[in-house]
Amino acid sequence: MSNNTDTDDGPPDTEAEETASEPGHSEEVADGETGDRPHNDHEEQPDADESGDHADDGEEVWPPTGPDHDGPTIADEDAFDSDPTTDRTRGNEPAETEGTAGTIEELGSDVEVSAPVADDPDEDDLLGGLLIDSTEDVEIPDRLVDQVIGQEHARDVIIKAARQRRHVMMIGSPGTGKSMLAKAMTELLPKEELQDVLIYHNPDDGNKPKVRTVPAGKGEQIVDAHKEEARKRDQMRTFLMWIIIAVVLGYALIIAGQILLGILAAGIVYLAFRYASRGGDAMIPNLLVNNNDTTSAPFRDATGAHAGALLGDVRHDPFQSGGMETPSHDRVEAGAIHKANKGVLFVDEINTLDIRSQQKLMTAIQEGEFSITGQSERSSGAMVQTEPVPTDFIMIAAGNLDAMENMHPALRSRIKGYGYEVYMDDTIDDTLEMRQKYVRFVAQEVANDGRLPPFDAEAIEEVVLEARRRAGRKGQLTLHFRDLGGLVRVAGDIARAEDTEYTTREHVLQAKERSRSIEQQLADEFIEKRKDYELQVSDGYEVGRVNGLAVMGEDSGIMLPVMAEITPTQSGGQVIATGQLQEMAEESVQNVSAIIKKFSDENISEKDIHIQFVQTGQQGVDGDSASITVATAVISALEGVGVSQDLAMTGSLSVRGDVLPVGGVTHKIEAAAKAGCKRVIIPQANEQDVMIEDEYEDMVEIIPVSHISEVLDVALEGEAETDSLVARLKNITGSALQDGSVAGPSSPSPQ
Repeated sequence: MSNNTDTDDGPPDTEAEETASEPGHSEEVADGETGDRPHNDHEEQPDADESGDHADDGEEVWPPTGPDHDGPTIADEDAFDSDPTTDRTRGNEPAETEGTAGTIEELGSDVEVSAPVADDPDEDDLLGGLLIDSTEDVEIPDRLVDQVIGQEHARDVIIKAARQRRHVMMIGSPGTGKSMLAKAMTELLPKEELQDVLIYHNPDDGNKPKVRTVPAGKGEQIVDAHKEEARKRDQMRTFLMWIIIAVVLGYALIIAGQILLGILAAGIVYLAFRYASRGGDAMIPNLLVNNNDTTSAPFRDATGAHAGALLGDVRHDPFQSGGMETPSHDRVEAGAIHKANKGVLFVDEINTLDIRSQQKLMTAIQEGEFSITGQSERSSGAMVQTEPVPTDFIMIAAGNLDAMENMHPALRSRIKGYGYEVYMDDTIDDTLEMRQKYVRFVAQEVANDGRLPPFDAEAIEEVVLEARRRAGRKGQLTLHFRDLGGLVRVAGDIARAEDTEYTTREHVLQAKERSRSIEQQLADEFIEKRKDYELQVSDGYEVGRVNGLAVMGEDSGIMLPVMAEITPTQSGGQVIATGQLQEMAEESVQNVSAIIKKFSDENISEKDIHIQFVQTGQQGVDGDSASITVATAVISALEGVGVSQDLAMTGSLSVRGDVLPVGGVTHKIEAAAKAGCKRVIIPQANEQDVMIEDEYEDMVEIIPVSHISEVLDVALEGEAETDSLVARLKNITGSALQDGSVAGPSSPSPQ
């Protein structure tokens, strides 16, 4: 189907064709009409002469003209705007490549912070060398695109996608800036001539409304002109109606002497005129997409949108006959894909869209146009289908890692084939320049909120320290700005409640306590309850019982005791683990059993090894960070040697006995300190990731280890027995402690 929708299906107009050949007429049409219609790359375009005649012919057809049509033609509508410059609204002029490229290069992290900087700043300065007293001294960029911080790779992709009009899929953790980058893209897009979309009644088939595109701003003029014309027609008909009624009543009263008959006749005339005037409403077009006040490329967020909101819909009409029906073109509603024409369509959690919507979205991306029809089969709107409406948008799809699982393969192929896939970083290098950006981030949050007191220098330093801590890795800063911004707002709210001039470090510390996650609050409650019921032991020695450590959510730790018991077997030795273990945790128990079998002098085929994760709840246990805990508990039970209860531990374990790094060590150490433990064993590879709060530093001793023999040396009771076990384990595993090497990956494993 041709995209020149206002030329289709109209009757030929010989007079119009003759007019098109007149000097200057075809040129006027080309400027005002032909260039404003959506373009389809797959169509064969007519040559210049033919396109001029064809477009002119279309002008006289839609809206339909003829002896029975007393409304303005499309050619007349173009005359509503006598100033040719109004074909382009503010901000819609064609972009100049050089100027646009210059502004794009200044995106986000490339924009320097506007504040005084020390000549020779200290590398450890939390403010990055900025000489400021508060956030009031930091200038905030006006453009959203300049406020982007971090995500260097994603930033570069967005730049390229904006220049080349490519689709982008961004996958990453929540709160890492996906939606902000999508909004920033609208400021980078080349400024184009935005379009208004009009829907016209189709006199040949009322269920197939006609579509016409015009330059932005002209749509309102055309609709207003049609309304004015309809008002004039209505006034003329009303005037004529009252004249006829007066004549009828006069004739009935004066000549015929039948007043009742005259009143009846006047009523019939009144109803007839009112019924006839309803047809005039069908001539007023429906302004489907109005970009009159749009000064930049449109941005539409279709996250979680149902089919009608995304793809457009046609409202149900309960009165479908008897002259009370609403014309079908007046019931058409634009979807997000149509409103995003020439702009950006952002869909977060793309996998939440049903498959049918994803298929239709794929069609809109591929064809650049999409017809609107009723989404409900039980609605009268299901019988209506418009001509294709332009959908020339850039698609920005976003989601977490699981988003790709339920995403339609063909839709992902469209995005990948015509664009980019980006994984969002969770952390960024902790440098002086980046700390300056974080200072600006705090200033941005204060300015954007508009109700928070400015942050003083010490408060900003505490926020930067929290960014380090939440990164979970040494030399890194977190890029989870949404959560960090929540901390800024809570601290500001506390300062405002106290009616202070500035938000201070003390307010930030209070905010950290008040803004704890649900998981952290639950973990703290569990710790207190276990203390009350003496389920938590933090002194003495016990055989087969070890204090393990786990994480809840992303920012909270909890102490998780593990118990082991050895019993005679009745059907061959086996390892039995309980406590709602997930797949990865079960596999870690199997890995530990390999070390146990190799370590033990006894025939464990005649014994059952029972391992219990105490009070794990319905969530169960996942991950392999309890491997050294399980190994220590089982070895303690086999040998009958007690384990120190003022000690907690975390770490993964290879089948050769090497202790491997895990995640969340900071939160785990703090959980152990809260529970009353005085020592914590962690993998040596995680030593650099420890960034505990100052209040916990004097409460616990951190012991890094690289081998299970080191764990046993620290954890088990009695020097003679321990030395014998450790020596035997070293010989069996064949791993020497002197080389200090740790097998396995260098980065923490997921929990």
